[in-house]
Amino acid sequence: MKAKRTKPFNANRASVDKLTAEGWTVAVVEYRIPHTFITKDFFGFADLIACSPSRGTMAVQVTGGGNGSTRIKKINAEPKAGIWMACGNRISVHDWVKVKGQTQRECRIYEINLTDE
Repeated sequence: MKAKRTKPFNANRASVDKLTAEGWTVAVVEYRIPHTFITKDFFGFADLIACSPSRGTMAVQVTGGGNGSTRIKKINAEPKAGIWMACGNRISVHDWVKVKGQTQRECRIYEINLTDE
């Protein structure tokens, strides 16, 4: 008998749910190119845009499996990230990781400033 395949973890959905629960208004801004497996991020670095009257506007890069540092390097290499932040906006990375001994994933959040390496 074959083992039942588990559904892949949807990190974007988890981040949308987390941000919405925290009072943010969230939009998914990455898109898949039709008939390919290629996805494009907003400005080359954001999967979500979240806004709040009291907290401003934030671009969120979502990843999983401890890839947060790779995403931070990607953001630092993207010139549009500097323009985004110069306009008074924020950038955050949500890294969804499995914690040993737990069934739920944990979201590690990194607030970006463009001097991060």
